[in-house]
Amino acid sequence: MDFLKVTSSPHMRHEDTTRVIMLDVILALVPALIWAVYIFGTRALVLTIVSAASAVIFEFLYRLIMKKSATVGDFSAVVTGILLAYTLPVSVPMWMPVLGSFFAIVIVKQLYGGIGKNVVNPALAARVFLFLAFPSEMATYTSPFTKLPAFANVGADVVASATPLSNLKAGTAPDEKLIDLFIGNSAGCIGEVSILLVLAGGLYLLVRKTITWHIPVSFILTSAVIAYIFPGTGMDAVQYVLSELCTGGLVMAAVFMATDYTTSPVSSKGRIIYGIGCGLITMLIRKCGSYDEGVSFAILVMNCLAWYIDKFTRPRVFGGAKKNEK
Repeated sequence: MDFLKVTSSPHMRHEDTTRVIMLDVILALVPALIWAVYIFGTRALVLTIVSAASAVIFEFLYRLIMKKSATVGDFSAVVTGILLAYTLPVSVPMWMPVLGSFFAIVIVKQLYGGIGKNVVNPALAARVFLFLAFPSEMATYTSPFTKLPAFANVGADVVASATPLSNLKAGTAPDEKLIDLFIGNSAGCIGEVSILLVLAGGLYLLVRKTITWHIPVSFILTSAVIAYIFPGTGMDAVQYVLSELCTGGLVMAAVFMATDYTTSPVSSKGRIIYGIGCGLITMLIRKCGSYDEGVSFAILVMNCLAWYIDKFTRPRVFGGAKKNEK
């Protein structure tokens, strides 16, 4: 009599496994990679492959050495490697995504117990680590349609280019038109430049119900409101808002980074609070900090607060009583 069997929670199950969810995320990331290859050349593809392969190898070796079951089949390491590559300039040397993948997989993810147990987003933590350790390499961006060699190291004097966000930080309007920023005809990291294709990937995840709208919408709207209230000097408020949203990887982070299951709140109310916090900290860093891109730091800070947000926004247990009730 199978219907009388008692099992431990969770009692509600879903057909979407971790593998299915990660494959959905990979599919959603593909359009941005295609555009990166088109605008930056095959080096963008090679860096992404190197980053993803390194993440898989490090996870496999760690689990093997520690005599734990293999988990590379869930494709979470592949997603981490791809997201890490998307946060890097295309001009970085090939060893940097390898080092970043080691930090993301071994230090941030596996040492805490593996998937579902990491405190912060592994890809973003690795990105910040690389930025703090190698600031010059991480701040050297490539002009659009500058085809770089796929494997050889690139000299900084050949590829150095200002990003639209750095212009905004300096108080001047970006050289690019808004339509170019939206499509992706600008300097930037591999996966962040085409807002159009990032949103297309996000729409796919929403349709598949892999993510919900709460975090991306609250994150982007909060950033937009603050940018509108405090526009750049001599710039139209609407133009400034759209320029802020289309630069610095804000939309990509809101769709693919901040929505990470492990490091974001569970409840709908908690996700909205979380997204608002990400937007507030991002714009605070952009407006008041010496560093022009605050998305990575903002999400990592909110990752550490996700548990507390969940604690204060979780719904009352069915059948439970409020504290002031007998």
